[in-house]
Amino acid sequence: MSDEDLLLDKRQVRRAFERASAGYEGAAVLQHEVCRRMLERLAYIKVEPKAILDAGSGTGNAHDALMSRYPRVPIVALDIAVGMLHEARARRRWWQALPGLRPELHAVCGDVEQLPLADETVGLVWSNLTLQWVNDLPRLFRDLYRVLTPGGLVMFSTFGPDTLKELREAYRGADRHTHVNRFVDMHDIGDMLVAARYADPVMDMEPFTLTYESVRSLMRDLKAIGAHNVTRGRAEGLSGKSALDAVTRNYEALRRDGKLPATFEVVYGHAWKPLPRVSPTGRPVIDIRTER
Repeated sequence: MSDEDLLLDKRQVRRAFERASAGYEGAAVLQHEVCRRMLERLAYIKVEPKAILDAGSGTGNAHDALMSRYPRVPIVALDIAVGMLHEARARRRWWQALPGLRPELHAVCGDVEQLPLADETVGLVWSNLTLQWVNDLPRLFRDLYRVLTPGGLVMFSTFGPDTLKELREAYRGADRHTHVNRFVDMHDIGDMLVAARYADPVMDMEPFTLTYESVRSLMRDLKAIGAHNVTRGRAEGLSGKSALDAVTRNYEALRRDGKLPATFEVVYGHAWKPLPRVSPTGRPVIDIRTER
């Protein structure tokens, strides 16, 4: 299996979330819980943005809390699936859309890896469980740095390498295709932030274990939130019955107390775009590096 096989097919990512959008709100239990915990972390951070980017906004589960915390700050909700943006709009109460009562909410359909924003336009980038759908994380962090204002904050959650480890192991040897997306280690993400020139990066991790009645119910839940396999090395059609039977037998060996476990390693991170340094006379300090 090559690295190319593990790259995400963005057309399939968009299609998966379009299909999942109508039922996503009821199925995304873990996404809502992680959002709540991110908001708890944000409560301890002092940042006063002039605009907020919700990168991978989904159905907008953070919008009410962000609007309450920053009552006069416009939000740009960016998502790859227009269906998700429609669901987010449908969730808003009629009075929330009245001019002057709530901050402006701008819905933009687009890919976070191709940010349609000008330089230094947002003071807070918020991204809940979206970065695992990115093929080139170092490039994305550089682009987020570009759109952040000096002193701005990027705050995100994503999935780490232990996510769905049981399903990955159950598929081992079943065929030559990929079946579980690739997830990046927390320490590697921290290194990417440093390389992209962010200041004071903070990373931590929290494991969640969800339980299921069957392998089929796990796969059904993953499909309901658009999180099924969209790697380029996936099988083009449905897996054969013999392969699925083998996966089920392998997974059944993990059954405990009548349930099948599914691990999700949630990684949290935040970092700052530093303010420009100035000399005692008020002039900007520019670092000059020379190659040796």
